[in-house]
Amino acid sequence: MGPHITSGDFGLRTFLMTAILAASGTGAVPQRQAAPAPRATLLVVNQKDATLSIVDPETKQVVAKIDQGTSNRVHAHEVAVSRDGRSAFLPIYSDVALGKPGIDGHQMLAVDLPSRLIAWTLDFGSGVRPHLPVVDPVSGLLYVTTERKNAVTVIDPARRRILGTIPTGAEQSHMLALSHDGRFGYTANVAPGSVSVLDLKRRKTLAVIPVAGGVQRIAVSTDDRWLFTADTQQNRLAVIDARKHLVDHWITLPGMGYGAAAMRDGRHLLVALPLADQVAVIDLVQGKVVRTIAVGTLPQEILIRPDGRTAYVSCGRNDTVTVLDLDRWEASATIATGPAPDGLAWAGR
Repeated sequence: MGPHITSGDFGLRTFLMTAILAASGTGAVPQRQAAPAPRATLLVVNQKDATLSIVDPETKQVVAKIDQGTSNRVHAHEVAVSRDGRSAFLPIYSDVALGKPGIDGHQMLAVDLPSRLIAWTLDFGSGVRPHLPVVDPVSGLLYVTTERKNAVTVIDPARRRILGTIPTGAEQSHMLALSHDGRFGYTANVAPGSVSVLDLKRRKTLAVIPVAGGVQRIAVSTDDRWLFTADTQQNRLAVIDARKHLVDHWITLPGMGYGAAAMRDGRHLLVALPLADQVAVIDLVQGKVVRTIAVGTLPQEILIRPDGRTAYVSCGRNDTVTVLDLDRWEASATIATGPAPDGLAWAGR
């Protein structure tokens, strides 16, 4: 069965501390038009109640929730936004944790943000467990990790079609980050404990870098020189030379690391510490953690606002997103978004 497009609804579900769940389903598209979303919008994937929260970042209020409508409790973990800020993409992963037997998701949901309606779905043609979507800001192409294929799938969202796949050379290619020029992709291969380097233009694997006994998530420095991924078996962060394709050095963390995000100043990196309920601030010049910031319970993902002065941290166990003031290095607000928030994305300016 080949890939095809349908219209429909989907749903999200709860997740566990060491793994996050997801997958697929269809339903009718609502007919009534809703009010347009704010110009600048924070999107939050709530896994437990199968919704996507639309948050006004100025009032810090949820202004709408999009219900995916699935009955078999499969759902998306992550979300990405198109270059024009009008569409959100939610790959449907599975109904079980990473690495566990269960339903393999085979579809991706596309949401029209101005109308807040589910616009279309893309079918991958088989159960591939699509997980993390990333939009290339240069080309506008969408890249989605598809674990069961040990690959990243390339999608043209404008034409709503799959263009091809890029092999990762490893299993459990769960997370993905792109270089800022759109030339390279990097996957965190969880159980193998490695990072794959992908040539996005030629659609080939350049290297598979051994890192640790297990890794989680991946981030890229602002100058594309360094890659960052956390060791899930030791409290440390790998700093990988993106040119040489090897681990250059390690940074000790005060707890197990998870999601990370590089700040615009090029000097600081934020790392979620889910078991400590903190975010660590790393000075990359000094090569060490210089402070920690208390956040909500079980922090997962970190998103830095385009202005570089604010960050958002999804906190899965107390159903909130913590807002960080990066000028003051402190938590400035809490947003109640929905049950078990995880994936974050920004739409607008």
